[in-house]
Parts: sequence; C-alpha cells; structure tokens
Amino acid sequence: MKNLPKLAISIIIPLAVGFISSFFTRDSIPTWYNTLVKPALSPPNWIFFPVWTLLYVMMGVSLYLVWRKGFNNKTKTAIYIFSAQLLLNFLWTFLFFGLKSMLPAFVEIVVLWVMILITIVRFYRISKEAAYLLIPYIIWVSFASYLNLATFLVNM
Repeated sequence: MKNLPKLAISIIIPLAVGFISSFFTRDSIPTWYNTLVKPALSPPNWIFFPVWTLLYVMMGVSLYLVWRKGFNNKTKTAIYIFSAQLLLNFLWTFLFFGLKSMLPAFVEIVVLWVMILITIVRFYRISKEAAYLLIPYIIWVSFASYLNLATFLVNM
C-alpha cells in the first residue's frame, strides 16, 4: 500500500500525455483525417481510444515497476529515457494530427520506435516484467508507423 501513490502517479503521467494529445486528434479526425484515403489494414477510428488507453496504463505500470526499485543512476537513466519516448509519443500526435504533417510525423515515429526499444532494453535490466509490458506498445507503434507511411503515400 505504501507504493500506491507511486503506482497512481506512474499511471497518471502517460494517461495525461494521452489526454493532452487527444486535443489534436479530437478536432482533426472529423475535419481532416476522415477525408484521407486510408491504406489497407486501417482499423476503424473507434479502436484507437481503447487501445491507446490500455497501452498508456501498461506504460504506467511498467514505469512503476522500475521506479519502485529506487532512484539510483540505473533507474534514473531508464526513467529519463522513458520520459523522452513519452515526449516523442506526444510529438507524433502533434505532428500528424495537429500540424497534419504526415512525412515529418513518419520520421518522428521511427525515432519514437527506436526510443521505445531503448526503453525496453533499459527496463529489462531493472525489471523484466516492466520490459514485457512495453512489448504491445512497440508492436502498436510498428503498426502505427505502417499506417502513417501508407496514409502519406496513398494521399500524395
């Protein structure tokens, strides 16, 4: 129970990033995104909210599993890398939906993917469970990368 505040904070942080990001998607989906030609395998719009919510919660639990190990050099570095990838996660939404800049968003999501991989590796050294919780995230970002590039290409 003493770690409950850490767990709550760890989950709230990624959820807050997702919530703030939603301000870009909320306005862009009906006015811009829905007018684009979608590539093969594009899921319906309604699927993104529950998937991202689950991923943000899993990211938060992952962060908690590392944070509860203390705040030494190893965990600090891992948490800073996690924070950087979370910032990149937000930046992608801003680029793609906010600025409607699909190609820069694709370049950015590739960088995000690399940062998620680095986060997984760093978290694995501290908590295998924390790393495993990020695997669905990197898989989803891989799929999002395909959607980003394919949407750009079919709408050139």
